[in-house]
Amino acid sequence: MAKAAEEKAFFYDTYALFEIAKGNKNYSPYITDRGIAITRLNLMELYYRLLVTSGIDAAERYYDRYKEFCIYVDDATIKRAMLFKAQNKGRDLSYVDCVGYIFAVEKGIRFLTGDMQFKDMEGVEFVK
Repeated sequence: MAKAAEEKAFFYDTYALFEIAKGNKNYSPYITDRGIAITRLNLMELYYRLLVTSGIDAAERYYDRYKEFCIYVDDATIKRAMLFKAQNKGRDLSYVDCVGYIFAVEKGIRFLTGDMQFKDMEGVEFVK
């Protein structure tokens, strides 16, 4: 699996980033410097979560580690993401996750997460 993860591009949702920061061994094949896409909003969520669980040093370290992978999300993608959220309102999906998922679908890359709301969705690389 490690080799497969290295050769593919993924959108890392905040769940995946946090699991990497926590040292979840199931995410070790995804620790790489290539093929990563995230939004600033994912980075914001990660920073806050690490700030309250692990302290400012960890929050700063992981923010700096992943900021180079932030992608621009245009207005059309945001609107399609909100349509997707509305169409799936029973799943209680976050705004940030919907933007990331739709971006991943549109770019043809896998959406890396362990978030149960995405477990059975197409294009998802589900890792717990």
